[in-house]
Order: sequence, then C-alpha cells, then structure tokens
Amino acid sequence: MSIVATIVVGADGSSTINGSSSEVTSAADRATFLQRRRLVDCIIIGGNTARNEPYSKTPAPLVVVSKQEHPQLPSAHVWDLDPKDALTRARQEFGDNILIEGGAFFISHLLEQNLVDVLELSVTNSTGGADIFDYKKFLSLAHRVTEKVVSDTTFYTAEFKTLK
Repeated sequence: MSIVATIVVGADGSSTINGSSSEVTSAADRATFLQRRRLVDCIIIGGNTARNEPYSKTPAPLVVVSKQEHPQLPSAHVWDLDPKDALTRARQEFGDNILIEGGAFFISHLLEQNLVDVLELSVTNSTGGADIFDYKKFLSLAHRVTEKVVSDTTFYTAEFKTLK
C-alpha cells in the first residue's frame, strides 16, 4: 500500500508559471513523471489542477477532488470529499497504489495531515513563478530523503512515517 505525491517546483519553490506547471518542468522531470504514473492504480488531483493542467488522458483512473464539476474531463471521477476521505474511497475502488498529482496547496495539505508515504519531488532551475511549495520544510520532516541529479533537475524521494 503506497500513497505517493509528486510535484515539480522551481528552485524558489514555485510550482506554476502563468498558472501551469509546464514552464516549471524539465525534460528529465517529464520522463520520470510519465513513467511513474504508469505504475499506479489511481491518480488523484485537486480541482485547481484539473482546471489548469492537461488531463484528458491518463494511464490509470483519474479522481478529481473538487466541489465543482469538470466537464472537460468526462472520464474523470469527480468527488466532493475531504482529501482524506477521497484517499480512502480511491483505495477501496481502485487499489492501494495511489499517485497524488495535485498542486502545491493540495499536496501540502496531505503532507501536513500525514497522509503521504512518499514525496517524489523534482526541483528545476526555474524561478519567478507562483503557487509556492515549501519543499525544504517537507524534506526536513521526512524520515529518509534520497537525492539524484539528472541534467538540470534534482530529484528527491522523501519517505514519511504515516498514520495508517
């Protein structure tokens, strides 16, 4: 059973530029991102991510945790639930391996609630964006952190002791 959150940020912690992560990401991050999502039972995102990122096709069922409908994602499961309840329901409906691809606020909330087993963090050289993710804070709270540099991206895997 594993709940993995993944996020890409610039060196200053910004997770978006002009409302999207596309200007923050790198080629190395994108390749890792695509590989990771093929190995899960379900992908969960928040409503803001659903509105601002391209999610028309995913290799696993997509759950949007939001109070609003998302007609541009007709195959997505839209659940108006607390994120913790959405994780429980996703585990019951799809399986134990869940990938969280939400934005800075959504992932921060789940980490602060001690609901994430592993944070897969990519840090690129981008700066000057918005939606700051305090990645140094969360890395410092992790039980174990590994680091790998590929090209212009530093990848961190941070493991947490969760409440389960």
